[in-house]
Amino acid sequence: MQQLNFPKYSFRFKSSENKTLIFDEIRKKFIILTPEEWVRQHVVQFLISEKKYSKSLINVEKQLKVKDTIKRYDVVVYNRDGSIFLIVECKAPSIPITQQTFDQIARYNLVANATYLMVTNGLEHYYCQMDYKNEKYIFLRDLPFK
Repeated sequence: MQQLNFPKYSFRFKSSENKTLIFDEIRKKFIILTPEEWVRQHVVQFLISEKKYSKSLINVEKQLKVKDTIKRYDVVVYNRDGSIFLIVECKAPSIPITQQTFDQIARYNLVANATYLMVTNGLEHYYCQMDYKNEKYIFLRDLPFK
């Protein structure tokens, strides 16, 4: 897999039916290793190792109802009160981050009301804090520690 713009992390891999699988410590199971999953697993390790977010407050690939459609968010970090602290949208490294990517996470956030948003393809990372009063994003250099 491609080197990403994250610190180096150790992952567990295995092969099954000619596919490589990576262990997801949040879901506690092996997942087929795709380029997007590679990014997602790096994000999870980044949040745990670098940002010191509690593993117990992180969720991966859960469904979210947006209007009449079911969407899946990549990574979410909750506050202890159950509200959403952060939503992360992961793309494969070959997918450029565009306005459409921000529009996608903004649609998810209409339901989630997260304080922070992160969009990454593993090579570029964008962090925003929501300013609900003024209905805009405030771009940040990094995510806060929790």
